[in-house]
Amino acid sequence: MNSLPLHGPETIQEILPHRPPFLFVDRVTVLEPGVRIVAERDLRAEEPHFTGHFPGAPMMPGVLVAEALAQTSGLLWALSLGEGDRDVSEPPLFLAKVDLKFPATARPGETLVMEARLERTYGTLFRFQVEARSGERAVAKGILMLGKGGRP
Repeated sequence: MNSLPLHGPETIQEILPHRPPFLFVDRVTVLEPGVRIVAERDLRAEEPHFTGHFPGAPMMPGVLVAEALAQTSGLLWALSLGEGDRDVSEPPLFLAKVDLKFPATARPGETLVMEARLERTYGTLFRFQVEARSGERAVAKGILMLGKGGRP
């Protein structure tokens, strides 16, 4: 897909504490602050998880798709704050709950398109409706909750 990014790797790495090979967002293509975000990840054949999951028929593990969606959701939250309100010394959000279905797989050479919508806030918990797609296929869909608090 490779849409023109609103935010690229530099901005993403200023916000998220993750680094390669555990950073699963390449760019943000749509941002409606406080409402929704669309981000993309190019799935590269040389990524270490494809080597063993599975030889001859590589696919992105569901737990990593969930992590990519959590990172996308965290970006929505952080980019909605406004630059002056972001505190890089503050502990990052943590994944508090995962309720996802995985109807299809994502494979090397594809672009994973991730969408997160902030559904509701419960004090320091944030509930997101999320979906990951590869082409026309839904790879994962459901609910994630991120929490704000001390370092896990």
